[in-house]
Amino acid sequence: MTQILAIDQGTTSSRAIVFDGDLRPKASAQKEFTQHFPASGWVEHDPEEIWESVVEVCKGALAKGGDVAAIGITNQRETVVLWDRRTGEPVYNAIVWQDRRTADLCARLKADGHEAMVQNKTGLLLDPYFSGTKLAWLLDNVDGVRERAEAGELAFGTIDSFLIWRLTGGERHVTDATNAARTLLYNIREGGWDPAICAMLNIPMDILPQVLDCAADFGETTLFGGSLPILGVAGDQQAATVGQACFQPGMLKSTYGTGCFALLNTGDTLVSSQNRMLGTIAYQFDGKPTYALEGSIFIAGAVVQWLRDGLKIIEAAPETAAMAEAADPAQTLYMVPAFTGLGAPYWDPDARGAVFGLTRNSGPAEFARAALESVGFQTRDLLEAMAADYPGETGTVRVDGGMTASDWTMQFLSDILGAPVDRPEVLETTALGAAWIAGNRAGLYPDREAFAARWAVDRTFEPLMDEDMRAARYAGWKDAIARTLSDHGK
Repeated sequence: MTQILAIDQGTTSSRAIVFDGDLRPKASAQKEFTQHFPASGWVEHDPEEIWESVVEVCKGALAKGGDVAAIGITNQRETVVLWDRRTGEPVYNAIVWQDRRTADLCARLKADGHEAMVQNKTGLLLDPYFSGTKLAWLLDNVDGVRERAEAGELAFGTIDSFLIWRLTGGERHVTDATNAARTLLYNIREGGWDPAICAMLNIPMDILPQVLDCAADFGETTLFGGSLPILGVAGDQQAATVGQACFQPGMLKSTYGTGCFALLNTGDTLVSSQNRMLGTIAYQFDGKPTYALEGSIFIAGAVVQWLRDGLKIIEAAPETAAMAEAADPAQTLYMVPAFTGLGAPYWDPDARGAVFGLTRNSGPAEFARAALESVGFQTRDLLEAMAADYPGETGTVRVDGGMTASDWTMQFLSDILGAPVDRPEVLETTALGAAWIAGNRAGLYPDREAFAARWAVDRTFEPLMDEDMRAARYAGWKDAIARTLSDHGK
C-alpha cells in the first residue's frame, strides 16, 4: 500500500482525498455542514455533524481510491470542542474561530496589561479569534461544565483532537504543535502549555491534550477496515505551508478558503511583530519548531458565499469572475467584508461590513467585483505589515485554496500587490501537506528537499496594472478601512 488518506476538516465542509504514491490526488469526497449563528458575531458548528461528515467522506474517498497505508489530518484551527471523556459526547456546540463572543473578555485582559506577556509567550494577540478565551467562555457560561472539568470528566481540544479521540475510540487525547500554537495557551518558545496563561483564564490544565510533532504516532483507527495509523497532523494553514513546500526562510504562501491566511517562513527566528502580525509555528519535526509570521483575514471565500446565500445574486462561486469582468469600469466600489470583525493588521472585533462608492447604477456585477477585489486588498495589507516586520524581498507569492481557481481574482491579486503570483498544479495544497507529513512518516514519500523539487506551478500571474492606478486603488481601500473601523479599532 503506497497511498495516503488526507482528512481536510474545514470551516464549511469536510473533505477526504486519497493521494497515490506520486502524491497525486486519486479520489476524493466532500460534504458541507451547517453553520450556526445564534447571536450577532457568534459562529458555531455541531461537533456531531462534523464527525458524521468526516466519516462519510472518508468512506466515500476510500471506496473510490482503494487501500491506504496511513492517515494525515488537517483542520480548521482555533475552533473549540469540549467533550465528556467517558462518552465522547460534546458538552456544547463547537465555537468556531470566527466567533467574537469573547471580545469583552479580551478587551478587559488587554486593559489589565496582559497582552505583552501573552504575545511574548504565544506569538498571538488578545483577540476572540484564538481558542483560549472561547474555552474560558465554555467553562464559565455552560451549566455544570466547570465543575465537570475540574473533576477531570472533560477533555478540551481543537478539531484535530476531537477527531483523533473519536477515530481512536477515546484512546488518544493529543494534538500537534501547530494547532496547540493557535490556542493562546501554548508557549511556543518553550514548547509547552503555559501555566500562567491558563491561570489567567482560569483553565484547569488537566483538560488539555498532549502535544506532539506534526509527524508522530497519533494512534490508530479501525473504523475503515483493518488498523490504520494516524501519522500526520497540522492546522490547515500550516499544512498548506508544507504543501506549498515553503521550507526556506523568506518563502511566503497565501491560502484562500473561507478566510485568507498568509504565512512567511522565518526559520529558527520567532519574530516579535511590531505591526500586529502573529508569530506562530509553521511546522515542527523531530522536536524542532520552524517559526512563521502570519496574517489572518477572516473573510475571503466567505464573501462569495455571502453573495450566494445572503444576497442570492449568484448560484455558484465561479459566476463571480464573469460578473466582475462585466462590471462598469466607471464605478469604483469598495467592499470591506468585516462581517465578524477585521483581522490582521487591524484586529478590530467590533468592526462590521460596509460598501463604499454606491450609485444608482451599482448592481450585482459591481458587488461581485468589489467582493473579489476585497481579497486582494486585504492580502496587500498583510504583506505590507509582514515586510515591515521581516525586511527583505518578498518575491513571488505562492497561492492555494478554492478561490485561486478564479483567474480574474488571481490577476487582480498580482496587480494590486505589484508582484508575481504562482498558482500550483495541485490547488488543494492543505490536504497535500497533511498527506506528505503522514506519508513521509510512513516511509512512502520523499524528504523535504525532494518534495520541494517536485512542486510545480500551473500558472504565474504577472502584474499588469500601472503603478499610479495601483496606488490610487489602494489609497481608496485604505480610506474605506478607516471609515469602517470601530472606536475600538481606531
